[in-house]
Amino acid sequence: MDLVADGVSENGSKPGTDQWWVVCLCARWCGVCNQYQATFAELAQKFPQVRFVWLDVEDHEDVAGDLDIETFPSVLISEGASPRFFGPVLPQAQILARMLDSLYRDAGGKALQAAEVRELLGRIQAAKSLGAVLL
Repeated sequence: MDLVADGVSENGSKPGTDQWWVVCLCARWCGVCNQYQATFAELAQKFPQVRFVWLDVEDHEDVAGDLDIETFPSVLISEGASPRFFGPVLPQAQILARMLDSLYRDAGGKALQAAEVRELLGRIQAAKSLGAVLL
């Protein structure tokens, strides 16, 4: 496992704090999201080198845009400005941690090409209104 809780990989490197993003797209009315929020915050503590964002798509419609999320929670993981994963995830810490570690080990891998995902990521990374939801 290369990406470890103290923020230093087994090979001794430490990525920049803004390089990797994990964004959970959720809704306040979603019971599963409400239960997952504490777990997501715990993961943010375990991976301090990654920027975690809890984004309520209804509270931040200006950032979420017209993206139609069919399954909550959905997660967007990016390496800098390159989205690497976007989709629903089971609300279990070990699943997201393994996914993040796998993507991290494949740093520089192929980015998602979907324009709407790239635009969403750009809005998230540029949003000043997200200060309160950065974990």
